[in-house]
This record gives sequence, structure tokens and C-alpha cells, in this order.
Amino acid sequence: MIDIMNLMGKMKEVQSRLKEAQENLVNITATAEAGAGMVRATANGKRQIVKLEIDKDLVKPEDMDMMSDLVVAACNKALAEVEIKAREEMQKSTEGMMPNIPGMNFDGMF
Repeated sequence: MIDIMNLMGKMKEVQSRLKEAQENLVNITATAEAGAGMVRATANGKRQIVKLEIDKDLVKPEDMDMMSDLVVAACNKALAEVEIKAREEMQKSTEGMMPNIPGMNFDGMF
């Protein structure tokens, strides 16, 4: 039989840990590059691009379309990588706290 009071206490602890983990997402970063390193983008766990580096040789009027494509590619890669890191960190914050309830899946929450 499930102890409701115990479960409610754990839920409060899980909620507290999740809040703390969400606040720490800003400290999780991932950097990705495109164009053999000509463009590098860094994103944080809040899905914000926090740094963008562009090789000076790429900044030419005739290369603007390619530069734009490389910036988009680097940003998208960095965002995808940091999303994985953030999800792992959020899952670690609740590890061992929740009972294994069939059908309860936290994927997509972070």
C-alpha cells in the first residue's frame, strides 16, 4: 500500500530539487561549431545563445549567405547539445526520489 503522506513529502522534495536544478541551468553550457570551426556558438541550459564567435576570414560581403547558414547551424547544434545536458542534469536532481510509476515519464519536461 502506498503511504500518501510519505509520497507527498517526497513530491515536495522533488519540487524543491527541480526548482534548484532549473535555477542552475544557466550554468550548463554547450559549444558547437560549423564550417570547420569558422563559426562557434555557445548556449546555456536556459536555451539562450550566450556567445558567438565568427572567424574574421568569413566576414566578407560575398560570403554573407554562407556565414548566415553557418551561424544558424552552429546555434542549432549548441542548443541541441545543451538540451541533452540540461535534461541529464534535471534527471540527476530527482534520481532515486520518485517511485517507478508505470506511464510516468519526465521526458519533454525540460
